[in-house]
Amino acid sequence: MTPKKLILFAALFAATSLFAAEKIFPYPYVQEDLPNGLRLITIPNDYPNIVSLFIVVGTGSRNEVEPGKSGFAHLFEHLMFRGSPEFSPARYQEVLQKAGAASNAFTSDDLTAFHTTFSKEDLPQILSMEADRFQHLAYEPAAFKTETLAVLGEYNKNSASPTSKLYETLRATAFNTHTYKHTTMGFLADIKAMPDEYDYSRQFFDRYYRPEYTTIIVVGDVDAKKVRALVDERWATWKRGDFKPAITPEPPQTAPRTASVTWPSKTLPWIAVAWRAPAYSDDNEDLAALDAISLMGFGSTSPLYQKLVIDEQKVDRIGGGASDHVDPELFTVTSRVRNPADLKSIEQQIEATAKQFATVPVDAKKLETLKQHLRYQFAQSLNNSESIAGTVASYVALRRTPETINRYYDTYAKLTPEDIQKAAKKYLIDNNRTVVTLTAEEGAK
Repeated sequence: MTPKKLILFAALFAATSLFAAEKIFPYPYVQEDLPNGLRLITIPNDYPNIVSLFIVVGTGSRNEVEPGKSGFAHLFEHLMFRGSPEFSPARYQEVLQKAGAASNAFTSDDLTAFHTTFSKEDLPQILSMEADRFQHLAYEPAAFKTETLAVLGEYNKNSASPTSKLYETLRATAFNTHTYKHTTMGFLADIKAMPDEYDYSRQFFDRYYRPEYTTIIVVGDVDAKKVRALVDERWATWKRGDFKPAITPEPPQTAPRTASVTWPSKTLPWIAVAWRAPAYSDDNEDLAALDAISLMGFGSTSPLYQKLVIDEQKVDRIGGGASDHVDPELFTVTSRVRNPADLKSIEQQIEATAKQFATVPVDAKKLETLKQHLRYQFAQSLNNSESIAGTVASYVALRRTPETINRYYDTYAKLTPEDIQKAAKKYLIDNNRTVVTLTAEEGAK
């Protein structure tokens, strides 16, 4: 880093620390609940003229509780662009193009999010158009089949990546009963059966595309009272539903698990070493402690990375950690290994590194440096309306309020070497471990 950049870094960090000494999320927001259960979060800021709209549905692959019905949350990421009686797909795209809007959607284990960024004068029409498709989505069986085939094509495309197969196998091995057993895409057999599930798709939409599952996030050059008036105009009559999925908790793991995958074409070997991890929480330090372990133990500045990637060059990728989930998921370290003969040794070194955190307290000064870096990195990521809205959306899926960001980063501020040692002893243990390896078939070309 150049001296000029060091000065800039120090100045920015000092400003960030002063501004966010109490709250890491620096933007005032207005959070309101409509009588039907819809939540509106408005975040005015100083980025002129631009508005980013995220509509978060608290429904992902986690909600796919019925056997044979995985992948439907992701399917609706596609189907929601199939129009309504008022706005056909062509009309929908015409409005977006005229507004110069950037629009897309994504699905994860715990949410489906639809997002659009545009000029502020187009907010009334786009909010109205979104209200229409969320309440009156219409698609014929023929269009439904077209989208299910598109999803199958997406699955096949993703399956061309060894890491997709590795992760799919890891989830299927680590979980027996919880819906995290399948990935967001769903099981292949279920995807193949989707074209004949038109009636069920309407049921899925009726269950989950309801106001109590939905949060509207509006960020940018806006007035909160005017945004609320626009939302009342088209979203207030949306009827609340009454469906609640029965999601079966995963029982405790009682012994290590393993699985192996053979890849039909030539590839470098991969290994994933995973342990059961806690659900997202903003009132205890467990997940924050595992985040710290992932960076200090397996990040690009860690001793293990230096040894395996830089010095010995036995692997060309290593890293991972725990992701934020509504229910307990995994702390996963993945590595791509240059020589299949080294797979067992790499596995042992990953496990030994994890266990070391349970026996040797981390250096307190290094931990403080890490915590400062994480706060700075987070603050710097909030550099435009779309990134602010996207960040809030990911936390809204977990606790439905931006305030959870402040509470979660408060757990980082309180994190101690003892907390890290305690988390490692609790989670990074043999009985919680699942290991999956992927290697090329013998003679693969």
